[in-house]
Amino acid sequence: MKDLTITIVLALTLGFAVQPSIKLFAETLTIERGSDLQAIIDYSTDGDTIKITGKEVEAIPRDFIDSLCGNCTVQKTPVKARYGFIIKNKSLHMIGTDRSKSILRTNAGYGILFVNSPNSTLEKLTITGGKRDPDGNATDAAIVVRNSVLHARSLNIIENRDRIDSVVVGIGGIFGREGAEIYMDDCNLENNGWDGVALYRGASAVISDCLIRDGRGAGIGVTWDATCIAYRNVISGYWKGIGAFGTSNVIAHNNIVMDNLGWGIIATGESYMDVANNVVYHNGNCGVAPWSTGSRGRIINNIITENGWRKEWVCPCVGVWNYGDWAKWEFEYNIVWNNKEGNYKDIWDQTDLNGNLSVDPKFESESFRLRSDSPGINAGHPETADIDGSRSDIGLYGGPQGKNFRANIIQHKKDENNSE
Repeated sequence: MKDLTITIVLALTLGFAVQPSIKLFAETLTIERGSDLQAIIDYSTDGDTIKITGKEVEAIPRDFIDSLCGNCTVQKTPVKARYGFIIKNKSLHMIGTDRSKSILRTNAGYGILFVNSPNSTLEKLTITGGKRDPDGNATDAAIVVRNSVLHARSLNIIENRDRIDSVVVGIGGIFGREGAEIYMDDCNLENNGWDGVALYRGASAVISDCLIRDGRGAGIGVTWDATCIAYRNVISGYWKGIGAFGTSNVIAHNNIVMDNLGWGIIATGESYMDVANNVVYHNGNCGVAPWSTGSRGRIINNIITENGWRKEWVCPCVGVWNYGDWAKWEFEYNIVWNNKEGNYKDIWDQTDLNGNLSVDPKFESESFRLRSDSPGINAGHPETADIDGSRSDIGLYGGPQGKNFRANIIQHKKDENNSE
């Protein structure tokens, strides 16, 4: 990075060319470079900031060959794809003024591609308008991260829904590839055509306080040897909720997983999963399931209720389904209640064992906060404390990550189309 602090500012106005200015202390140098954001990215140097004002920027997609395949059995499988914007071999900070008005339309399968970028930021932007690649092996997403560290804050990742009839997969939200380290906070991922967040070989992510809603695939899918920490997210309207696959490691605490068509939370393969203080509510088939004899983990302080409204598709219409080795799981201090075809299947009833209950959790009207007379208050695992130091509550607001949700994502109400 230069010794001098450099900021490149995009002044996007209708009918005028983009004019980036270089600020050297109090001096400003204006450079005419047209409206090509990729040219500004290429011109910038490591550590620069690109500020995007409240206008739409449209990418000119470019063909490239991805030398590695994110989800192929043979990793070194070349993949034909297109990117909209690429940040490569440097760190950049791309920041909008208002995420509803600072819009990047990518027109590509890999919308914004980060490669060998050690410390980049995307903030206060809308990323939309992706176009599906014909190669089904392409890990198409609004944001694709490889061998890079990305901080994604206050983004709208929306309406990346383009599909090709010959390809089952669509365009996802944020995908982590080899060596990715992703930190997501306060992002809205809505109406995209595949997984909300997918993590492949060697990727890691911390996902907090995000709304991940209305797509195909899984809301959060963690595969191969990837790792994920997910706190206080809402995952709704997908085929499936949060899944751990392969040899991945997942910590899922204080999430709302609701109104998905199939399962809520599952672990399969040789994965490890720590599932605590979630509300798993009104999913189409099972709520929570150990899905293989090799998976293992801990399931504590959760509320698993009202699941099974849809005809059986991927798993039974119950609260907890054991399709693995139950001895490898710690299952304690959960409320499992009022699931359509029973609370448990292929495991003995856990009610009144190890602190587990089968009672109405007594949510407040149209939210998942517990009423004052809820049986879940101070009924969680005795070794887990709430923020105030008291014994943890069962459910969303219990435990050390039980902070208040953003006001606009805590309400719940059954979709009339998803009712029995």
